[in-house]
Amino acid sequence: MNHYDTAIIGGGVSGLLAAIEVAQAGKRVIVLEKSSHVGGRGITVRKQGALLNLGGHAVYRDGAAYKALHRLGIKLEGGRPGNGGSVIWKNRLIPLPGDPLKLLTSPLFSFAGKMELGRLMTRIGKVDTTGLGNVSLRVWAERHIQDPMVRHMFYTLCRTATYSRDLDYQTAATVLHQVRVSLSSGVLYLDGGWQHIVDQLEQLAISRGVTIRTGAGVQAISHADGAVEGVRLGSGEPLQVSSVISTLAPADNVRLVSGAEHTALQRWKEDARPITAACLDLALKRLPVSGRDFVLGLDQPVYFSNHSRAAKLSEDGMVVVHLMKYNDVHEQYDPKTAEQLLMSTMNLIHPGWQQEVVAKQFLPNLTVVHDYPHKARRDDKPGPVVPEIRRLYVAGDWASHGEMLLDAAAASAERAAMQLIRDAAKVQDAVTV
Repeated sequence: MNHYDTAIIGGGVSGLLAAIEVAQAGKRVIVLEKSSHVGGRGITVRKQGALLNLGGHAVYRDGAAYKALHRLGIKLEGGRPGNGGSVIWKNRLIPLPGDPLKLLTSPLFSFAGKMELGRLMTRIGKVDTTGLGNVSLRVWAERHIQDPMVRHMFYTLCRTATYSRDLDYQTAATVLHQVRVSLSSGVLYLDGGWQHIVDQLEQLAISRGVTIRTGAGVQAISHADGAVEGVRLGSGEPLQVSSVISTLAPADNVRLVSGAEHTALQRWKEDARPITAACLDLALKRLPVSGRDFVLGLDQPVYFSNHSRAAKLSEDGMVVVHLMKYNDVHEQYDPKTAEQLLMSTMNLIHPGWQQEVVAKQFLPNLTVVHDYPHKARRDDKPGPVVPEIRRLYVAGDWASHGEMLLDAAAASAERAAMQLIRDAAKVQDAVTV
């Protein structure tokens, strides 16, 4: 009973998606998750009757994740929030119209700036990103945007779409594509939070015959003669498997594989540039300033969003809001300073909010993704195969081939699963012959 065709290491969204795909191909699959539950960063926490995600999450209607979930029959119930809101500039709130044409009336911009902003919005929708290579986001912006305030607005849109502010390493091609997806399709906020996705994926995996073991951390991926032989759990229990898909972070993969320093796993670990954020989620009895639902920081790396304007996240009408500070990989990080910035941002947006708090969740340094496409990567497209070890595959938000966030997690899971299935078919064909 301890023999499986495939072990999936990690029971987050990427791991569950990969498990379902492989199981649907007739393979005996086991998911190994070290925590007491599946879902990873996709779980939703219930506090005082309110549903709080682990930080900000984005499901884009034109993205790979939405398409994969829709193909599997996963129901995504919720709504799309409006685009209008405000921006913070020099500690003042300034209206931000949702209509790009009305944005040209904003007092933020000079007449020349308004004209350049209009051209920029058109350019974002039409630019051919395939020819940009590894040009960084900052280099692209400084080449194509002259007005400083327009550049501020552009960087703000980029932060909001990618959850990152690593301007000198982000590739312009990836970011422009992500901004285009976010502007064209908008974000979907989910009734019940992201737990709604996780629960459906878990049930679908079980219905396809997947075995899910929680509390089952992996100590090692065994391999010999250049091929996977099995895995060893933290308890010492061995599992014989023909193939492994690991959805863990690059550093964890190196830790699990003996001799990893001589494989692509080591290179992926060394090249990784994780994105992190400080997140403040609040459940409020009411919103102090009605209609003030969405705010972007122009000169501060923050944003605010009322998730309850589009999704049901409580049973008794509580309002669930989210604030995020995008962390800078170059700064000396102080959790207290980050929390103070988010609370002062909330003071500006909704004075008196402290009297309305029912539940609070502060995540000082949440990992948004373990890596993303950037110009320092030696492998433009890491995974799904580990070239030096047959039948070892990788997936996860970091194993991106140009996608970002949840889309990278979903697309990489499909790549790993499909490659595994193709490789298994070749072996079967060889045996048959």
